[in-house]
Amino acid sequence: MQRPVEVIVRRVSWETASDALRSIRKIVFVDEQNVPEELEWDGIDAQCLHVLASSAAGEAIGTGRLLPDGHIGRMAVLKSWRGCGIGGRILTELITAAREQQHAVVGLSAQTHALQFYGRHGFEVVSEEYLEAGIPHRAMRRSLV
Repeated sequence: MQRPVEVIVRRVSWETASDALRSIRKIVFVDEQNVPEELEWDGIDAQCLHVLASSAAGEAIGTGRLLPDGHIGRMAVLKSWRGCGIGGRILTELITAAREQQHAVVGLSAQTHALQFYGRHGFEVVSEEYLEAGIPHRAMRRSLV
């Protein structure tokens, strides 16, 4: 699905954008995917670099984060905006940030339904399937060198 409106993807801090970031993650992970809130709010958001996607009207529609160790996580796009390329733009910005932080490799824990999405962005599966918050995942990595 393509939307005719502009989407803004930018880096934000937890301190300045936590309300928007929390809203997206609550809708996608807690409400849609039934992830327990105590697992979603892991206490490390303030240490992470965050990316926020917003519609031209200012609606927060997607997010992701880069942990200090080079792992990408909490990738989420609101359902009505999926399939528009927003997730790819968020992921590209997180990869760029990881390169700027001089990480040689970036890793992530991908829900199995998203393996092809991450594969299109250069990630390779490096684990067997495992459950995280009751959802099937596989570890993936991408070299940045």
